[in-house]
Amino acid sequence: MLGNNGPLIVLGVISIIVWGIGFFYRSRFMLHMMQLEGYSNGNYLKWIKDFKYKVFSTKVNIFIILTLIFAVVLLNLEQQLYNMIYIVFWCALIIVSTNFKKENVKKDLVYTKRTQRLFAAMYIVNIFILAVLTVVYGLFTSDFFKYLIILHMAGGILYYLVPYTMYLSNILVNPIENAINKYYFDMAHDKVRSFENLKIVGITGSYGKTSTKFITAKILEEKYNVLKTPESYNTPMGVSKVINNTLSSEYNAFVVEMGARNIGEIKEMAELANPKIGVITSIGPTHLETFINIDNIMKTKYELIEALPPEGIAIFNYDNQYVKKLADKTFKEKILYGTENIELLDIYATNIEVSEIGSTFILNDKNGNTIKCETKLLGEHNIGNILAGAAVGVALGLTFEEIARGIKEVEPVPHRLQLINPGTGVIIIDDAFNSNPVSSKAALDVISQFKEGRKIIVTPGMIELGQEEEEANRQFGRYIAEACDYAILIGKNRTKPIYEGICEKGFKEEDVFVVNTLNEATAVLQHLVRPKDVVLFENDLPDNYNE
Repeated sequence: MLGNNGPLIVLGVISIIVWGIGFFYRSRFMLHMMQLEGYSNGNYLKWIKDFKYKVFSTKVNIFIILTLIFAVVLLNLEQQLYNMIYIVFWCALIIVSTNFKKENVKKDLVYTKRTQRLFAAMYIVNIFILAVLTVVYGLFTSDFFKYLIILHMAGGILYYLVPYTMYLSNILVNPIENAINKYYFDMAHDKVRSFENLKIVGITGSYGKTSTKFITAKILEEKYNVLKTPESYNTPMGVSKVINNTLSSEYNAFVVEMGARNIGEIKEMAELANPKIGVITSIGPTHLETFINIDNIMKTKYELIEALPPEGIAIFNYDNQYVKKLADKTFKEKILYGTENIELLDIYATNIEVSEIGSTFILNDKNGNTIKCETKLLGEHNIGNILAGAAVGVALGLTFEEIARGIKEVEPVPHRLQLINPGTGVIIIDDAFNSNPVSSKAALDVISQFKEGRKIIVTPGMIELGQEEEEANRQFGRYIAEACDYAILIGKNRTKPIYEGICEKGFKEEDVFVVNTLNEATAVLQHLVRPKDVVLFENDLPDNYNE
């Protein structure tokens, strides 16, 4: 028999279930953000600071305030009815404050083994805290009503503090994760060195590295059986996974993309992959929030060249002012490529002709060899990425004929100036992958190649440019005013500099639409667009951003 406390106990059980559901959704959201921040506690805390209004929403703040106020009041009352009303009210507040909607982000939460371990640790930490509070408080009182109120108050506090207990849980599991990562890193490190004749190419740069990876792999396929790291697998653990799960003796070339947000990360990647050829595609103001300045970016990208063996070959984009400085101080065998100052280059392009369907150019080397090439890739900037791939091909013994055939076979990389014709008469250019000052200008140059139709851009602007972000987006706005007929900006606060830059050029304000979400942008676009128009989707919101 439950006795007189029966209804209260039943409500208590219901409240535990409600709390568990609310706790799950709030924890899952924070777990997602931790994953998107690469499980970096520093980046995660910065995200919480930047988006405090989202982490501690008005509903969540109201919940914790009312939970504490009513708990204090009820601790001085002993009527069961008040306790029952409190529990019902508390459950209602939990339900109202919980966000059950799926977050609108580029990358969904992936329940990897690491994520599962962190989620489990999160629950263990919170259950442990509740258990300790239960035992400690139980030593000081036998009053069932007060006991129940204290438990609900504690549960409410833990619900509120989920962002920080996630942080604590990540600290606790880090030693385990480091040990696991080291195990797989060492396994991949040894495995990749077991293939004595494997041609390994490392590619890094502030931008262009993913496109260059796909281009390089396609060119090398004219002579070799090539494995490339998929999509944006450019971290030590991502590359370790590829090596451990996919690399085998059937491959004789391995193309590795190497990304970094901090000094030392390219060095770690190179130590893992053991490249004999290193390519630096570009250096520019990306990830300045972590790198702070260009000098740190240069130092980090050059870690790839420093890691090459004495017989290794360094390949540089000599058109980039920062890469040029690195090339000039390098005394290893090197190949310089570009389209400017061709008398100084080993591989270069001339007679470049770009159009809305691709480009043609003459591929040259310093020995006088030439061949005409054609590509389906849009934009003159992609010629540089192609030249990087051609330079790798030369380094690995491909003929110009083989290189030209490979260039012709290269397909656009998804979300990187990808031309889409849905059959509606409207041309879509998908350049939604992370944008930067160079690629955004290049994208606008591409749509300028189209002779018919109005030009429409949909963009949230550029991110992760540190102190340069505001001015870079303002300049982006000026370029938009020169190239486009209409602009749809996503995010009132973030796109304010773009809006200002557009208006500086005398652009009609009624032709600029500022919306809050991509869905709203799509709705505006549907009313605006008509056959023969060209629509550019430039950049996407960052994985963990929602204004």
